[in-house]
Amino acid sequence: MRAAVFERFGEPTEVLGVRDVAEPRPGPGQVRVRMILSPVNPSDLLVVRGRYGVLPTLPATPGFEGVGVVDEAGPGILGRWVLGKRVTVINNTGGNWAEYAVIPARQARPVPSDIPDDQAAAYFVNPATVLAMARHVLKVRKGEWLLQSAAGSTLGRMMIRLGRHDGFKTLNVVRRREAVDELKALGADAVICAEDGPIEDQVRKIVGSEGVRSAIDPVGGETGTALFRSLAPEGRLIVFGSLSEQPLQIESRLMIAGDRRVQGFWLGHYMRQLSIPAALRLFGEITAMMRKKVLTSEIGRVYPLDEITEAARHADTVARHGKVLLRLSD
Repeated sequence: MRAAVFERFGEPTEVLGVRDVAEPRPGPGQVRVRMILSPVNPSDLLVVRGRYGVLPTLPATPGFEGVGVVDEAGPGILGRWVLGKRVTVINNTGGNWAEYAVIPARQARPVPSDIPDDQAAAYFVNPATVLAMARHVLKVRKGEWLLQSAAGSTLGRMMIRLGRHDGFKTLNVVRRREAVDELKALGADAVICAEDGPIEDQVRKIVGSEGVRSAIDPVGGETGTALFRSLAPEGRLIVFGSLSEQPLQIESRLMIAGDRRVQGFWLGHYMRQLSIPAALRLFGEITAMMRKKVLTSEIGRVYPLDEITEAARHADTVARHGKVLLRLSD
């Protein structure tokens, strides 16, 4: 089969290539999926660069999520149940940028027929992260502010739409002024540009001197630090990325005096803590919100596997519009 492979960590455009490799076979409790589409997510590119929290043994094939059809099942009841079905392919170790992928049968979730392939390909990582952080970890209440950085990202836009649906208000931080009107048209309650002055000052002009109770940040560095300074007493900041690759500079007195807290969030760890019924309920929430067009992804361009370096370059472009997908089969 054909697969995207890298033999050393480095810039995706330099180290990724496509080669012929042996087709995988499923073992006990596993299924093999004929892949259809897989997104090029920031986490995938971090793996290739060697900067993700969990790294594979090289040579390796990236790709944490996608959509495909189960064409072979190893021994076990679950595998037989999903055989022949279109499923979302949740691959904890990567490997979805290939014509076939083998995953645990429990991670092959059948996708309802009314959800198209391009949305099913991005069914898990961003939608589950948005729901988990807003509804289940922070428990943002109706009428309350949620402050977020990188608001122009696919995940940031989902959070804006979820806020409109659930009744909480989003205060959104962007780097580009041209993104301000775009996000307001999407339904953002307030948008501020980091170029227009200290973020914490701009936040308090909008929400009042106390600050916000809830904030999320995938950037780190100065931006994440500013979000922490924007917290009200007993406020909480969830850090779920480090796009700047710079550490937060947390002032101890703010943590001590106001019981402000910083909490990390990693979807893989979160899912492992859920019971099977809780995980099924979360997937039910995702499906419901996709059908309402709340947690759908804007799709940019779809590349064939042979154009993997162009796809990686496009996905890395600042201010690109829409998620980049790899087409792995029809």
